[in-house]
Amino acid sequence: SRRCGLAAGRSYSGGGTYPSVSLTCPLPGVPKAVFAAAEGREQFETRVTVLENGLRVASQNKFGQFCTVGLLVNSGSRHEAKYLSGISHFLEKLAFSSTAQFGSKDEILLTLEKHGGICDCQASRDTIMYAVSADARGLDTVVNLLADVALQPRLSDEEIEMTRMAIRFELEDLNMRPDPEPLLTEMIHAAAYRDNTVGLNRFCPVENTDKIDREVLHSYLRNYYTPDRMVLAGVGIEHEQLVECAKKHLLGAEPVWGSRQSKDVDRSVAQYTGGIVKVEKDMSDVSLGPTPIPELTHIMIGLESCSFLEEDFIPFAVLNMMMGGGGSFSAGGPGKGMFTRLYLNVLNRHHWMYNATSYHHSYEDTGLLCIHASADPKQVREMVEIITREFILMAGAVGEVELERAKTQLKSMLMMNLESRPVIFEDVGRQVLATNTRKLPHELCALISQVKSTDIKRVVTKMLHKKPAVAALGDLSDLPTYDHIQAALSSKDGRLPRMYRLFR
Repeated sequence: SRRCGLAAGRSYSGGGTYPSVSLTCPLPGVPKAVFAAAEGREQFETRVTVLENGLRVASQNKFGQFCTVGLLVNSGSRHEAKYLSGISHFLEKLAFSSTAQFGSKDEILLTLEKHGGICDCQASRDTIMYAVSADARGLDTVVNLLADVALQPRLSDEEIEMTRMAIRFELEDLNMRPDPEPLLTEMIHAAAYRDNTVGLNRFCPVENTDKIDREVLHSYLRNYYTPDRMVLAGVGIEHEQLVECAKKHLLGAEPVWGSRQSKDVDRSVAQYTGGIVKVEKDMSDVSLGPTPIPELTHIMIGLESCSFLEEDFIPFAVLNMMMGGGGSFSAGGPGKGMFTRLYLNVLNRHHWMYNATSYHHSYEDTGLLCIHASADPKQVREMVEIITREFILMAGAVGEVELERAKTQLKSMLMMNLESRPVIFEDVGRQVLATNTRKLPHELCALISQVKSTDIKRVVTKMLHKKPAVAALGDLSDLPTYDHIQAALSSKDGRLPRMYRLFR
């Protein structure tokens, strides 16, 4: 009885006396706690309902007072082949502005504030995503708001002009950043998919900012903002409740641009071309101050991998984790990827390299595995040789320890990311948008566990037969030609041709 009751007072150094309260027994007079519990496997599964107009409603139950709900549209910069480049960039900036129901962005934010909500819009190469996180009790308000923002935007002249100014500022900022990774990502896609689909520019070109107006936007929206190209996804709410809200606000909703049949939907499949995109740029004054960043030349080399719908996507994800990499300085131990190949074989052995990082971009019909490296302009030739050698070594022997470490790290990263409600929302929405279903985390972990060293060698061998894509930024006076880089990737050791080294 003493163990679960209030024991005698205990003296502390402060002189006061405090009761010793058990942490395992209920307090006297307090109602018995009712803990949340998942009743059966169905609580963990993503439920999908297709409405009469083709809109898909997907939800994932998750305990908690707040929910994340959003509308994902199969629309992005890759669909702008028949339009002015930059429309998706404009739509991203114009999101959550005035609509038929809400007179201004401030009015929208005040409405969300009543439910403790925040909103965001992100446009990528293949998806535009409108999302809101708020108290689950405000679900009807949230879905009504999302429907109005996506289908009834006013797109006033003043808002479009403000968007033009914001985009011009963002483009200037992009070219002045010390970190050129966003710029290099655009360049490597342009080189890999010359003038088609995911190779089209994600950012609005400066010359198009004055050409995009309400008429152009409505023409694009009429073709791509149709119910069959949308998913309403929610995390932290009951599925039936979300379906009812979707029927109320999105079923039969008339868009401001009219509901005429879409005619110019681009259904092109990505065509990998390979190639090189070079931008000569003075990087000596990128970072001013008492300790400026040294002048660097940035190179990114990529090869076509595979779509996220293919079985080889998992081995490529493991390979990307195995390559890892990062900056020349990074705090942390094994959890930060210090035992990945680009750290062990590149950054630890070549002190003059400032960065070596692996990236894997994957889409519905293609993918791109690339390595970004940075060094002094005088070291560009050696840097290219080192990176091409790492590509070739991918097809060599894979140690059991490094493979298991990469698989464990990938599973850990997957599970840690899915602790976040907005990340679960994006995962649910993107998977349902592409496949009408969702692979659960434990299914993905099982697939990762099954990857063998032979799988890594097989996918790399297939990848190395493709032409490389190369992006180069900075002082390029010592950059090898594209043919020399291609020849190095075709060699056994990744070295540049001897004639280049003698007569460069």
